[in-house]
Amino acid sequence: MSEGDRHEASTRTFLACAAEVARLLDLEAAADVPEDRRARHLAGAARRPLMERVTLSEEFFDPLLAAAVHDPDPSFCRWFVEPALYAFGRRRVMTALLGYLRTGTTAEIAGARRAWYCAHLSLSADRSPAYAPSGSRDPALDEVDDVVDQWLQSSGDRQCDRNASGSHDQIGSGIPWGCGVSTPKR
Repeated sequence: MSEGDRHEASTRTFLACAAEVARLLDLEAAADVPEDRRARHLAGAARRPLMERVTLSEEFFDPLLAAAVHDPDPSFCRWFVEPALYAFGRRRVMTALLGYLRTGTTAEIAGARRAWYCAHLSLSADRSPAYAPSGSRDPALDEVDDVVDQWLQSSGDRQCDRNASGSHDQIGSGIPWGCGVSTPKR
């Protein structure tokens, strides 16, 4: 598949993901927006309603994470990650991203890495009413030390796989980072 074909497939996938989130929010279609900008338009239209909700139903979880992972712009995947963090908790979001890292396509792995960065956002009660609709937030929603350790291990394992197939070694050392070496503790 050529680079242009991959880009077109990626654009269609992101549009489908953004359209699903918009559908769940009952947002009107963006028929008058040029197709090459439609996904970003839908994502922008969904941003505020997602952040203003006190809760999001379970049916939002997978579409939000899929949209975050398939969003080609690392600056904007936050629009899907952040409401998921507030509504479902950092632990669940990071666990889902770990699943993409372990079993996703090459594009999904790259998207999971972009979204992982956003999954570390600071959460605050004044940013979203979903932070603590009951007045306090369950700390278990955001306990992620073990998930971070699994992410680091899986990232190292994936790097080893790439190096074994002739891809990138750790810069200058010839030794793939994480291969046969324990993961550094934070």
